[in-house]
Amino acid sequence: MIPEAETAGGSAQRLAEAKAKIAAAAQAVGRDPAEVRLIAVSKTFDAPEILPVLQAGHRQFGENRVQEAKGKWPGLKPQFPDLKLHLVGPLQSNKAKDAVELFDAIHSIDRPKIARAIAEEMKKQGKRLELLVQVNTGEEPQKAGVIPAELPAFLALCRNELGLEVAGLMCIPPVEEEPALHFAFLDKLAAENGCSRLSMGMSDDYETAVQFGATYVRVGSAIFGSRSNP
Repeated sequence: MIPEAETAGGSAQRLAEAKAKIAAAAQAVGRDPAEVRLIAVSKTFDAPEILPVLQAGHRQFGENRVQEAKGKWPGLKPQFPDLKLHLVGPLQSNKAKDAVELFDAIHSIDRPKIARAIAEEMKKQGKRLELLVQVNTGEEPQKAGVIPAELPAFLALCRNELGLEVAGLMCIPPVEEEPALHFAFLDKLAAENGCSRLSMGMSDDYETAVQFGATYVRVGSAIFGSRSNP
């Protein structure tokens, strides 16, 4: 973990730099920068390291694990009531209850069991979350996500049978491939399937993602610094 003083002194500045890069990338392709929301991914970082970014006025944050998020965000949320918390990592069905309680958006719905669990919990809790389906654009066997060919059927299940309002799609391109190809593909899939939100782009490629239509970019180390425990 990077030293607290370094984090406190640098994270707000890095946040400003990331926002400036997003604005420039959007303007370069004729987009309104306001269309793009920056999710500061705070996984592995604790409240003292997150606070400088909150105090700089940022309110969109992302976490990869429900259990980790439960350990730090309930204490922060009351101080910042306009905070929006996004689950951007994989979700297990036995964590659906906690995920619906804690998060405002889930980007990683990727199979019927998860979709059913989320639908059931939202009904029980009387809560409506923003939902995105994760697409395995590279069809990597080790990676979560719906295979592109199966996306229409999965969206039909979510929307028609379960009554879920799926707002968009998310992807994580293969490490060894050009991300722009996957961003363009996800944009095409979204247009074909009536999805308006695109969650794509991380610290190494978020500017490219913006130029290919991202409405959410998920930026962690470029804001908080390097992680000793990724």
